Amino acid sequence: MKVLFAGSPESSAKILKSLINEGFEVVGAISQPDKRSKRGKGKEASPVSKEAFKLGIPTLKPVSLDESFKREVELLDFDFLLVSAYGKILPDWLLESPNIAPVNIHFSLLPKYRGASPIQTAILNSDKKTGVSIMQMIKGMDEGPVYSFHETEILRYENKRDLENKLTSLCIKNIASDLNNIFQKKLAPIEQNNSKASYCKKINKLSGKIDFSKENTADILQKHKAYIGWPGLYFEKNNLVIKIHELEEYKGNKEDVETKAFRFLSHGLVVKTIDSQIVITYLQFPGKRIIPATDAANSYAKFFEE
Repeated sequence: MKVLFAGSPESSAKILKSLINEGFEVVGAISQPDKRSKRGKGKEASPVSKEAFKLGIPTLKPVSLDESFKREVELLDFDFLLVSAYGKILPDWLLESPNIAPVNIHFSLLPKYRGASPIQTAILNSDKKTGVSIMQMIKGMDEGPVYSFHETEILRYENKRDLENKLTSLCIKNIASDLNNIFQKKLAPIEQNNSKASYCKKINKLSGKIDFSKENTADILQKHKAYIGWPGLYFEKNNLVIKIHELEEYKGNKEDVETKAFRFLSHGLVVKTIDSQIVITYLQFPGKRIIPATDAANSYAKFFEE
Protein backbone atom coordinates (compact mmCIF):
# COMPACT_ATOMS: atom_id res chain seq x y z
CA MET A 1 0.00 0.00 0.00
CA LYS A 2 1.18 3.48 -0.86
CA VAL A 3 0.74 6.35 1.58
CA LEU A 4 1.17 10.11 1.27
CA PHE A 5 1.67 11.33 4.83
CA ALA A 6 0.90 14.81 6.18
CA GLY A 7 1.94 15.92 9.65
CA SER A 8 4.25 18.19 11.61
CA PRO A 9 4.88 17.53 15.35
CA GLU A 10 6.92 14.87 17.15
CA SER A 11 3.92 12.57 17.65
CA SER A 12 3.31 12.57 13.89
CA ALA A 13 6.99 11.84 13.21
CA LYS A 14 6.74 8.71 15.38
CA ILE A 15 3.65 7.57 13.45
CA LEU A 16 5.45 8.17 10.14
CA LYS A 17 8.38 6.02 11.28
CA SER A 18 5.98 3.26 12.34
CA LEU A 19 4.50 3.13 8.82
CA ILE A 20 7.92 2.38 7.39
CA ASN A 21 8.53 -0.25 10.07
CA GLU A 22 5.21 -1.89 9.12
CA GLY A 23 6.22 -2.11 5.48
CA PHE A 24 4.08 0.68 3.97
CA GLU A 25 5.44 2.49 0.95
CA VAL A 26 5.41 6.16 1.92
CA VAL A 27 5.65 8.02 -1.39
CA GLY A 28 6.01 11.44 0.23
CA ALA A 29 5.56 13.53 3.34
CA ILE A 30 3.87 16.93 3.61
CA SER A 31 4.84 19.15 6.52
CA GLN A 32 4.91 22.76 7.68
CA PRO A 33 7.65 25.01 6.26
CA ASP A 34 10.84 25.31 8.29
CA LYS A 35 10.47 27.85 11.10
CA ARG A 36 12.90 30.20 12.75
CA SER A 37 14.92 28.32 15.34
CA LYS A 38 14.22 29.04 19.01
CA ARG A 39 17.93 29.65 19.36
CA GLY A 40 17.52 32.53 16.94
CA LYS A 41 19.93 31.23 14.30
CA GLY A 42 18.66 29.97 10.96
CA LYS A 43 15.56 27.86 10.45
CA GLU A 44 14.54 24.51 11.87
CA ALA A 45 12.58 21.77 10.13
CA SER A 46 9.50 20.21 11.73
CA PRO A 47 9.91 16.81 13.46
CA VAL A 48 8.10 15.14 10.53
CA SER A 49 10.45 16.78 8.00
CA LYS A 50 13.48 15.63 10.02
CA GLU A 51 12.19 12.06 10.28
CA ALA A 52 11.29 11.96 6.57
CA PHE A 53 14.82 13.08 5.71
CA LYS A 54 16.30 10.29 7.86
CA LEU A 55 14.04 7.75 6.18
CA GLY A 56 14.76 9.04 2.67
CA ILE A 57 11.17 10.10 2.04
CA PRO A 58 10.63 13.02 -0.39
CA THR A 59 9.17 15.94 1.58
CA LEU A 60 6.97 18.84 0.53
CA LYS A 61 6.85 21.94 2.74
CA PRO A 62 4.43 24.26 0.96
CA VAL A 63 3.86 27.77 2.27
CA SER A 64 0.43 27.59 0.64
CA LEU A 65 -1.47 24.68 -0.86
CA ASP A 66 -1.58 26.34 -4.27
CA GLU A 67 -1.41 25.24 -7.91
CA SER A 68 2.34 24.69 -7.74
CA PHE A 69 1.91 22.33 -4.78
CA LYS A 70 -1.02 20.64 -6.53
CA ARG A 71 1.15 19.87 -9.56
CA GLU A 72 3.75 18.18 -7.32
CA VAL A 73 1.11 16.03 -5.61
CA GLU A 74 -0.42 15.04 -8.96
CA LEU A 75 2.88 13.37 -9.87
CA LEU A 76 2.41 10.93 -6.98
CA ASP A 77 0.34 7.75 -6.91
CA PHE A 78 -0.98 6.71 -3.49
CA ASP A 79 -3.78 4.73 -1.89
CA PHE A 80 -4.10 6.75 1.31
CA LEU A 81 -3.58 10.34 2.28
CA LEU A 82 -2.85 9.88 5.99
CA VAL A 83 -3.01 13.06 8.07
CA SER A 84 -1.76 13.48 11.63
CA ALA A 85 -1.70 17.03 13.05
CA TYR A 86 -0.51 18.67 9.83
CA GLY A 87 -1.69 22.11 10.90
CA LYS A 88 -3.46 23.41 7.79
CA ILE A 89 -6.95 22.98 6.33
CA LEU A 90 -6.68 20.76 3.27
CA PRO A 91 -8.36 21.72 -0.03
CA ASP A 92 -10.97 19.50 -1.65
CA TRP A 93 -8.67 18.47 -4.51
CA LEU A 94 -6.17 17.03 -2.01
CA LEU A 95 -8.88 15.10 -0.16
CA GLU A 96 -9.97 13.63 -3.50
CA SER A 97 -6.43 12.65 -4.56
CA PRO A 98 -5.89 9.20 -2.93
CA ASN A 99 -7.02 6.01 -4.68
CA ILE A 100 -8.74 4.66 -1.55
CA ALA A 101 -9.39 7.40 1.05
CA PRO A 102 -8.12 10.45 2.89
CA VAL A 103 -7.69 9.32 6.52
CA ASN A 104 -7.17 11.49 9.58
CA ILE A 105 -5.78 10.47 12.97
CA HIS A 106 -7.57 12.46 15.66
CA PHE A 107 -6.69 12.28 19.36
CA SER A 108 -10.19 12.18 20.84
CA LEU A 109 -13.29 10.01 20.71
CA LEU A 110 -15.24 11.82 18.03
CA PRO A 111 -17.60 13.62 17.85
CA LYS A 112 -16.17 14.82 21.18
CA TYR A 113 -13.54 17.53 20.92
CA ARG A 114 -13.36 18.32 17.25
CA GLY A 115 -10.57 20.79 16.55
CA ALA A 116 -6.87 21.32 17.18
CA SER A 117 -6.45 20.83 20.95
CA PRO A 118 -8.37 17.70 22.01
CA ILE A 119 -5.71 16.46 24.45
CA GLN A 120 -5.54 19.74 26.36
CA THR A 121 -9.33 20.04 26.42
CA ALA A 122 -9.78 16.53 27.81
CA ILE A 123 -7.34 17.34 30.64
CA LEU A 124 -8.93 20.73 31.35
CA ASN A 125 -12.31 19.02 31.68
CA SER A 126 -10.87 16.28 33.96
CA ASP A 127 -12.12 13.54 31.61
CA LYS A 128 -11.60 9.95 32.70
CA LYS A 129 -11.07 8.55 29.20
CA THR A 130 -10.07 9.56 25.70
CA GLY A 131 -8.75 7.80 22.63
CA VAL A 132 -7.79 7.82 18.98
CA SER A 133 -10.32 8.16 16.16
CA ILE A 134 -9.35 6.98 12.68
CA MET A 135 -11.68 8.88 10.40
CA GLN A 136 -12.36 9.57 6.75
CA MET A 137 -11.68 13.20 5.98
CA ILE A 138 -14.34 15.45 4.48
CA LYS A 139 -14.50 19.21 4.04
CA GLY A 140 -15.92 19.96 7.53
CA MET A 141 -13.49 20.06 10.45
CA ASP A 142 -13.27 16.56 11.98
CA GLU A 143 -16.81 15.83 10.77
CA GLY A 144 -16.09 12.80 8.62
CA PRO A 145 -17.31 9.26 9.32
CA VAL A 146 -15.15 7.17 11.67
CA TYR A 147 -13.54 3.84 10.76
CA SER A 148 -12.40 2.90 14.26
CA PHE A 149 -11.97 4.05 17.87
CA HIS A 150 -9.20 3.06 20.27
CA GLU A 151 -9.91 4.03 23.88
CA THR A 152 -7.62 4.63 26.83
CA GLU A 153 -7.94 5.83 30.41
CA ILE A 154 -6.67 9.26 31.49
CA LEU A 155 -4.75 8.78 34.72
CA ARG A 156 -4.86 11.46 37.40
CA TYR A 157 -1.18 12.38 37.13
CA GLU A 158 -0.98 12.52 33.31
CA ASN A 159 -0.16 15.82 31.66
CA LYS A 160 -0.39 16.81 28.01
CA ARG A 161 2.98 15.28 27.14
CA ASP A 162 2.17 12.02 28.93
CA LEU A 163 -1.21 11.69 27.26
CA GLU A 164 0.06 12.61 23.81
CA ASN A 165 2.77 9.93 24.09
CA LYS A 166 0.18 7.42 25.26
CA LEU A 167 -2.19 8.19 22.37
CA THR A 168 0.66 8.13 19.86
CA SER A 169 1.64 4.64 21.06
CA LEU A 170 -2.01 3.57 20.87
CA CYS A 171 -2.20 4.82 17.29
CA ILE A 172 1.05 3.11 16.30
CA LYS A 173 -0.27 -0.15 17.76
CA ASN A 174 -3.40 -0.02 15.56
CA ILE A 175 -2.84 2.11 12.46
CA ALA A 176 -1.33 -0.61 10.23
CA SER A 177 -4.21 -2.99 10.94
CA ASP A 178 -6.77 -0.23 10.41
CA LEU A 179 -5.32 0.82 7.06
CA ASN A 180 -5.12 -2.79 5.91
CA ASN A 181 -8.75 -3.36 6.89
CA ILE A 182 -9.86 -0.19 5.11
CA PHE A 183 -7.90 -1.25 2.03
CA GLN A 184 -9.55 -4.68 2.08
CA LYS A 185 -12.98 -3.13 2.71
CA LYS A 186 -13.31 -4.84 6.08
CA LEU A 187 -13.80 -1.50 7.85
CA ALA A 188 -16.63 0.78 6.76
CA PRO A 189 -16.77 4.34 8.14
CA ILE A 190 -19.73 5.17 10.39
CA GLU A 191 -21.23 8.65 10.39
CA GLN A 192 -20.74 10.73 13.52
CA ASN A 193 -23.68 11.82 15.65
CA ASN A 194 -23.49 15.56 15.05
CA SER A 195 -25.98 16.29 17.83
CA LYS A 196 -23.34 15.11 20.34
CA ALA A 197 -20.47 17.09 18.83
CA SER A 198 -18.30 19.32 21.00
CA TYR A 199 -15.36 21.48 20.08
CA CYS A 200 -11.94 22.24 21.53
CA LYS A 201 -11.17 25.42 23.35
CA LYS A 202 -8.91 27.77 21.42
CA ILE A 203 -5.52 27.90 23.12
CA ASN A 204 -3.19 30.88 22.91
CA LYS A 205 -0.55 32.51 25.08
CA LEU A 206 -3.18 34.24 27.22
CA SER A 207 -4.71 30.86 28.09
CA GLY A 208 -1.84 30.33 30.51
CA LYS A 209 -2.51 33.42 32.60
CA ILE A 210 -3.58 32.62 36.17
CA ASP A 211 -5.53 34.92 38.48
CA PHE A 212 -5.31 33.20 41.85
CA SER A 213 -8.01 35.41 43.35
CA LYS A 214 -10.56 34.20 40.79
CA GLU A 215 -9.63 30.55 40.16
CA ASN A 216 -9.87 27.42 42.25
CA THR A 217 -7.01 25.06 43.00
CA ALA A 218 -8.34 22.10 41.00
CA ASP A 219 -8.70 24.18 37.81
CA ILE A 220 -5.19 25.62 38.17
CA LEU A 221 -3.70 22.14 38.59
CA GLN A 222 -5.51 20.92 35.47
CA LYS A 223 -4.30 23.95 33.52
CA HIS A 224 -0.75 23.19 34.58
CA LYS A 225 -1.05 19.65 33.21
CA ALA A 226 -2.84 20.73 30.02
CA TYR A 227 -0.54 23.63 29.15
CA ILE A 228 2.83 22.09 30.03
CA GLY A 229 5.41 23.08 27.43
CA TRP A 230 3.14 25.59 25.69
CA PRO A 231 1.69 28.05 26.53
CA GLY A 232 2.72 27.27 30.13
CA LEU A 233 1.34 29.07 33.19
CA TYR A 234 2.17 32.54 34.43
CA PHE A 235 0.84 35.21 36.77
CA GLU A 236 1.38 38.92 37.18
CA LYS A 237 2.70 40.51 40.35
CA ASN A 238 3.90 44.10 40.77
CA ASN A 239 3.73 44.58 36.99
CA LEU A 240 6.03 41.62 36.34
CA VAL A 241 5.11 38.43 34.46
CA ILE A 242 6.28 35.43 36.50
CA LYS A 243 6.26 31.99 34.88
CA ILE A 244 5.22 28.92 36.85
CA HIS A 245 7.27 25.84 35.95
CA GLU A 246 6.14 23.41 38.63
CA LEU A 247 3.39 23.45 41.21
CA GLU A 248 1.54 21.07 43.45
CA GLU A 249 -1.44 20.77 45.73
CA TYR A 250 -1.04 22.23 49.23
CA LYS A 251 -0.92 19.27 51.60
CA GLY A 252 -0.97 21.18 54.88
CA ASN A 253 -3.93 21.69 57.16
CA LYS A 254 -6.88 22.72 54.96
CA GLU A 255 -8.14 25.01 57.71
CA ASP A 256 -4.77 26.77 57.69
CA VAL A 257 -5.71 29.40 55.12
CA GLU A 258 -3.83 32.63 55.70
CA THR A 259 -5.15 36.01 54.70
CA LYS A 260 -1.89 36.70 52.83
CA ALA A 261 -2.00 36.01 49.09
CA PHE A 262 1.61 34.72 49.09
CA ARG A 263 3.86 33.19 51.74
CA PHE A 264 7.01 31.11 51.68
CA LEU A 265 7.20 27.77 53.44
CA SER A 266 9.96 25.16 53.47
CA HIS A 267 8.66 23.44 50.28
CA GLY A 268 7.80 26.45 48.13
CA LEU A 269 5.71 29.54 47.55
CA VAL A 270 2.20 29.00 48.94
CA VAL A 271 -0.45 30.97 47.10
CA LYS A 272 -4.03 31.54 48.18
CA THR A 273 -6.65 30.59 45.58
CA ILE A 274 -10.38 31.22 45.60
CA ASP A 275 -11.06 28.00 47.53
CA SER A 276 -7.80 26.87 49.16
CA GLN A 277 -4.03 27.09 48.58
CA ILE A 278 -1.51 25.89 46.02
CA VAL A 279 2.29 25.55 46.13
CA ILE A 280 4.58 26.87 43.40
CA THR A 281 7.82 24.88 43.57
CA TYR A 282 9.68 26.30 40.53
CA LEU A 283 9.27 29.74 38.96
CA GLN A 284 10.99 32.17 36.64
CA PHE A 285 11.25 35.95 36.68
CA PRO A 286 11.60 37.89 33.39
CA GLY A 287 15.07 37.46 31.89
CA LYS A 288 16.14 35.12 34.68
CA ARG A 289 16.73 31.39 34.90
CA ILE A 290 14.26 28.93 36.39
CA ILE A 291 14.77 28.65 40.16
CA PRO A 292 13.25 26.64 43.00
CA ALA A 293 10.69 28.73 44.84
CA THR A 294 12.64 28.03 48.04
CA ASP A 295 15.56 30.01 46.53
CA ALA A 296 13.20 32.86 45.71
CA ALA A 297 12.47 33.17 49.43
CA ASN A 298 15.94 34.63 49.92
CA SER A 299 15.82 37.24 47.16
CA TYR A 300 12.14 37.98 46.65
CA ALA A 301 10.51 37.75 50.10
CA LYS A 302 9.78 41.47 50.21
CA PHE A 303 8.58 41.44 46.57
CA PHE A 304 5.79 39.00 47.44
CA GLU A 305 4.82 40.86 50.60
CA GLU A 306 4.05 44.07 48.72
